[in-house]
Amino acid sequence: MDRMLYIGMNGAKQIMQAQAVNTNNLANASTTGFKADLQQFRSMPVFGPGMPSRAYAMTERPASDLSSGTIRSTGRELDVAVQGKGWIAVQSPGGSEAYTRAGDLRLDSTGLLVTGSGLPVIGSGGVPIVVPQAEKIEILGDGTISIRPVGQSPNTLAAVERIKLVNPDLAEMQKNEFGLMTLKGGGQAQPDATVQLVSGSLEASNVNAVEAMVNMIELSRQYEMQVKMMSAAKENEDHTTSMMRLA
Repeated sequence: MDRMLYIGMNGAKQIMQAQAVNTNNLANASTTGFKADLQQFRSMPVFGPGMPSRAYAMTERPASDLSSGTIRSTGRELDVAVQGKGWIAVQSPGGSEAYTRAGDLRLDSTGLLVTGSGLPVIGSGGVPIVVPQAEKIEILGDGTISIRPVGQSPNTLAAVERIKLVNPDLAEMQKNEFGLMTLKGGGQAQPDATVQLVSGSLEASNVNAVEAMVNMIELSRQYEMQVKMMSAAKENEDHTTSMMRLA
């Protein structure tokens, strides 16, 4: 009976962890460039005295879904979307280099080019990009940032920096605690000249909201089954206690 109770309790705990992953995906269904986290269950035999006759459930997050989201046009000059494979290099909150597909760029009060979440965008020189004051800013397909300086003629454009675009092997990438992609072994990816941007556009999240909702319902039902099993274990214990009293 007690083994039945612990198996049910463990199953419920693992389902709650899976539900947390699914809920996070659903909450980011409209987040620019977000990549859904994958989760799966697998059985873990319990080893000890005797044969491993029982198995506990374990939830794990093996990877993230790195497929591309839908590209939609915004018309905003600082919005960019990565066309096909590739990533935009940014500075993570921890100070190291990381990679994102979120191209909702803007300039802060100091002229620093940052993403919508405030992460500095890294240039070809490996440092955050600072854009001088300008009347117009253009981001070309290869990541080159051109400006029209204040007071200059409309035909005057000057290239000031180039966004670092990379395309490492997806098998070597993982998502960190900030929701950004990094290399598994650490370090920095090399710039890739083949990566192209689409100006005036953004890449949507690759989360399928309908699929996430269905998954949420399925996980809720699985959780209820584990709770019922724990209730059945308690009922068995109560019945056993009653029979012992009668004896």
